[in-house]
Amino acid sequence: MACNSGTCQSGCYRDDSSVGAEESLPLTKKTEVSNEVVNSRRSTEHLDDGICLKCKVNRTIAAAAAATDGGGDFGGGDGGRFCADCFRSNLFGKFRLAVTANAMISPSDNVLVAFSGGTCSRVALQFTHEMQSKAQKNYDASRDRALPVFGVGVAFIDENAISAVSSDNLDRAVEEMKLIVSDLAPPVKQFHVVPTEAVYSLKAGDAKDRLNELINTVNDVTGKEDLLEHFLMRSLQKIAIENGYTKILLGTCTSRIACHVLEATVKGRGYSLAADIQYVDARWKIPVVLPLRDCPVHELNMLCSLDSLKTVEVFNGTRAGINGLISSFVKLLQEENPSRESTIMRTAVKLTPFHFNRMPEDNDYNGQAASRRRQKKYNLKTKDALPPESFCPICNSPLKISNFGTSINFDNGKINPNGIGAACCASCQFQVLPNDPSSMEHFISLLPPSMVSEAEDGDRLSQRQLREQIEDCLLSDNEDGT
Repeated sequence: MACNSGTCQSGCYRDDSSVGAEESLPLTKKTEVSNEVVNSRRSTEHLDDGICLKCKVNRTIAAAAAATDGGGDFGGGDGGRFCADCFRSNLFGKFRLAVTANAMISPSDNVLVAFSGGTCSRVALQFTHEMQSKAQKNYDASRDRALPVFGVGVAFIDENAISAVSSDNLDRAVEEMKLIVSDLAPPVKQFHVVPTEAVYSLKAGDAKDRLNELINTVNDVTGKEDLLEHFLMRSLQKIAIENGYTKILLGTCTSRIACHVLEATVKGRGYSLAADIQYVDARWKIPVVLPLRDCPVHELNMLCSLDSLKTVEVFNGTRAGINGLISSFVKLLQEENPSRESTIMRTAVKLTPFHFNRMPEDNDYNGQAASRRRQKKYNLKTKDALPPESFCPICNSPLKISNFGTSINFDNGKINPNGIGAACCASCQFQVLPNDPSSMEHFISLLPPSMVSEAEDGDRLSQRQLREQIEDCLLSDNEDGT
């Protein structure tokens, strides 16, 4: 029966039974429903009045900006819900929760922050500095001083050998980065500037020529970008190992992970995708951590604007190939629906992580209990319960041993070029390795010696582990097999 109220314009239908059911609700239930309605109305009123939803006192970022400069870039999203202080504390809370829940940083650690000068790495450096400053204050205030303060270093990878950036612009950018790092309050942070070609451990000119020759042998545009990105990680690993760092902290955010998820899917790296998007990646000699994984780039941009965090864009060229198409596609999706990037990331992280997506168990840290809780939540298995992992010699992606086996073989103590090609992942075989088999030996000769030696060591380890698994099925030397 239609509602009899003369003022109702909703077109609702309400019968006597529904009225009776509502009146028969217990008092506590009525109170809960009433409170929900009141809170909902208050939230709407706060939004309309430009009041922060969290503190219920200060004006939102958008309202404050509208009163001064017409709104600026803070008209939507969190800018329309939170005030500056609440927004800042909420964003830092995501960072701190990721660090503490996954045991990313222990008091005895020496953390290397990868700094490109952009928004994401700038916020990562700022938040890491704030955690270090708080730890330093607690250390100074404590009597026993039992827990030391973790160290922080900053690394910038110079890509000038493979990028069209003038020397003057690069030198100016490096000086600005040094000022950014030096302006941070104590403890003092060492700033490292290392060229990409340093992975060769040769003279500057020879290493640069070797790197350019290697890149020119790759015909696929996407393959070139992927290979260079892998070289950046190897450069960071080299800095960390030579200077005694125990963790590498990247500013990879939700937006970048959303792009990587689609890129890896298109390139056929679905098996290894789970390894790249977790909070912790310990497949490298120096573990890599991603504390900004839950932070979209638009929130990081907003924080840089609010706190006047200076950024320096150096190597910000447009991406090409598959990577460029995916970046444009995700950007379009984000414009249509601001939650698309987070949805892609949250969907992908449901994949089962690998055993190396956690800190090594021998890490001496009092917060290991929190790390174990997180591992239980993610259903991580112990390393002993899993078959040994095999990794791509080029991009270091985990591979299925059942598909690739021990493909690398040796001739007179030297690695067989055809073997290392067969041991690569499908993406590297298609996009990085030369199409002509006769060019494979030349391509392998241009790789850094460390990559070739790792491939040899990994193959020997795989062969030994495989033999241990089938040892019970092998015939001994004194058996004739009959």
